[in-house]
Amino acid sequence: MKHVAFGGRLVMLGCGSIGQGVLPLILRHIDIPVGRITIVTADQRGAALAAEHGLHRIVTPLTRDNYREVLTPLLGPGDFLLNLCVDVSSVALITFARDLGALYLDTCIEPWAGGYTDAALTPSQRSNYALRESAIALRGVDGPTAVLTHGANPGLVSHLLKEALLIVARDTGPDLPPPATRAEWAALAERLGIKAVHIAERDTQTANRAKEPGEFVNTWSIDGFVGEGCQPAELGWGTHERTLPADGRRHAFGCDAAIYLLRPGASTRVRTWTPLEGPFHGFLITHNESISIADYYTVTQDGAPRYRPTVHYAYHPCDDAVLSVHELAGKNWHMQARQRLMMDEITHGIDELGVLLMGHARGAFWYGSVLSIGQARALVPHNNATSLQVTVAVLAGMVWAIENPRAGVLEADELDHVRIMDICRPYLGTVTGTYTDWTPLEDRGALFPEDVDLDDPWQFRNVRVV
Repeated sequence: MKHVAFGGRLVMLGCGSIGQGVLPLILRHIDIPVGRITIVTADQRGAALAAEHGLHRIVTPLTRDNYREVLTPLLGPGDFLLNLCVDVSSVALITFARDLGALYLDTCIEPWAGGYTDAALTPSQRSNYALRESAIALRGVDGPTAVLTHGANPGLVSHLLKEALLIVARDTGPDLPPPATRAEWAALAERLGIKAVHIAERDTQTANRAKEPGEFVNTWSIDGFVGEGCQPAELGWGTHERTLPADGRRHAFGCDAAIYLLRPGASTRVRTWTPLEGPFHGFLITHNESISIADYYTVTQDGAPRYRPTVHYAYHPCDDAVLSVHELAGKNWHMQARQRLMMDEITHGIDELGVLLMGHARGAFWYGSVLSIGQARALVPHNNATSLQVTVAVLAGMVWAIENPRAGVLEADELDHVRIMDICRPYLGTVTGTYTDWTPLEDRGALFPEDVDLDDPWQFRNVRVV
């Protein structure tokens, strides 16, 4: 079924795991002739897929010096720039697309190459918080739609959160009309007593080939995962929090909705929960949604935040990726010589991705997608369970932008969650919600005494693994 017709040209930057996975969805659901699609890529990945569909490819790395020269002949008013690459500044591309009158979408806000680990920058300056501030500074200017950070997370999870809030509201309070504005959504979260939101994800996909020494293995972009894993751990900082972590720092600029820790996200663990896995330790990897959701759901009074939830990613990747991160850290965050994206060799497993809402009258509620490798393969070629949750959200964001071409710069939280979920839901496996009485204090102190806050289980102090 075609969701939308598109009369412009499409330029896709990058053709790695997400680029290859989203192409079949674009060709299936967006009415655009293949002759109007161009792939610009830094390497040979995706060559066979492009040849299969007769797509034009340009193989050249984009840099500060050449990106305008390479892209200007390919784009104009009403065209679409789909950014799925790394090491190219998102802010530069958004500005460039706006200057040409082209639509834009990316899955994360990227700096120029080396920006994640530039020793000349402070941790605050190379944070996702800083990258987000540089991107949302482009708001307020009338122009073509530019959708920021719209993959699975960030992206899809913001829409899952709105559905989850409506379910908790239905189950715990008076039946009220759905919120229609940002202020009304924030007021609903405050009324429900949501203290914390985890983007709680457990990937159990397993391959018929084990990780080897000196090899980084993952089910999605290795460059992307390592880049964000080497950034400081970041989280939206809730108004219920009593104590700033000893290694926690606030930023001296911007919305002040988040803090960062003086340690990499890939070496920071937190306690969380999903329905099938139960309790587990996840990595507190920095992500844009940790900041954007906390900012979006802030309620202010007299110029100060009266309510804001604590928000962060809590990610347990596939077991081979965990081993890869352990090895990476042991090499002082120098990437292994070899990388392998798990795809055809996956034999079984699921990706359980959702939002865990904590602190309301029912305790905690997880809501999200449970998608198996078998389901993903049956639904769309060139995908695994993890990539499909990303690629269908890319598709949905593209459709929304084409349908709303003059909306300016927007984050996922500002899009119509009903429309996005209508497009995504057929590709998400089982979308389900589960209440739980789990808290991060469960079974704590049984073997070793710990310094915990017994008065409020949802303090970050109790969530963090130390």
